Amino acid sequence: MLKLPSRLRLDNAPDEWARLEAALRAELAQVGNAAGRGISLDASGLNDFDSAALSLLLSALRLCGQDGWQLTLLNAPRELRELARVYALEHLFWADAAVPAETVDAKAA
Repeated sequence: MLKLPSRLRLDNAPDEWARLEAALRAELAQVGNAAGRGISLDASGLNDFDSAALSLLLSALRLCGQDGWQLTLLNAPRELRELARVYALEHLFWADAAVPAETVDAKAA
């Protein structure tokens, strides 16, 4: 299982993304033929972060989704989930989150 760092802020996000992207690509290649197309990302150690963490997570979702893989975020701090909710992104990371009304309305149009 891949792990997020303890600190993820604007100043270190590019370096952390480079590290995570390489790890995700390696993981995708390694388990590419395995059943269950999912990768887990452990956020339990994340304790110092800002909105750059969401940017990194969105990039990880995009990378995994390109080939039909699902990224599962585990053990995320409550504050990260709240930050995702404020940006109306919570439903992208947690299946039990409500989809924002704007998203539902846009899909119906």
